[in-house]
Amino acid sequence: MTATREGTDTADVFDEQTRQRAQEIIARYPRSRSALLPMLHLVQSVEGYVSQAGMAFCAQQLGITTAEVSAVVTFYTMYKRQPAGEHLVSVCTNTLCAALGGDEIYARLRKQLGVGHEETAGRPGSTGSITLEHAECLAACDLAPVLQVNYEFYDNQTPESAVALVDALRRGDRPPPTRGAPLTDWRSTELQLAGFFGEAQELRDAVDAPSAAPETLAGNQLAQDNGWQAPAMPDQAPPLPTVPEKK
Repeated sequence: MTATREGTDTADVFDEQTRQRAQEIIARYPRSRSALLPMLHLVQSVEGYVSQAGMAFCAQQLGITTAEVSAVVTFYTMYKRQPAGEHLVSVCTNTLCAALGGDEIYARLRKQLGVGHEETAGRPGSTGSITLEHAECLAACDLAPVLQVNYEFYDNQTPESAVALVDALRRGDRPPPTRGAPLTDWRSTELQLAGFFGEAQELRDAVDAPSAAPETLAGNQLAQDNGWQAPAMPDQAPPLPTVPEKK
């Protein structure tokens, strides 16, 4: 039996390979508690979410309390408190995406899947199961509206293209992202976020995948075509303004 100081048994959930990987993650950092974020991704790669056992496992490995782990888990939206589907579909509904159709895309997918925010269509983890969420800015405003599947980008979406994409995922297909690494399932993505890749080719494919769209590079290309350059940085920083003395 392997238990934390709070008494939660984790031996039946996390096998020896997972424990070895946890130790590899810890070894990357000068202070063990700094390993918590990637370790939570490791937990999600095993269970599909962060359970009580998952929090206890992290606390045990890092020598901290489950309360400290819980404080992090409940702060970041990437850590799920309910089992996720084979794929996580995140629809940007922040201002620009919403104005250009993101809200309509999210509404159509809700209707298509019959679920709401952070709910799963199908049995979590099974082939074709989908967890849907609306997301804050995904940092792709020049390609709005966008959505992500397992954090890979699908740009310039419409309600029709989004529905077609989700239908393909439910059939077991994996349509290639607009840019970024080849699509895999959500648990495999979580393992990668923890820092573990399978074959060397898997890492090579992820690194070599296109990361920028033509729209993103348009300004840079325009500058190159016209020979524009930013002014050189001064040798010395300009003096700071004088701050009035407090009385």
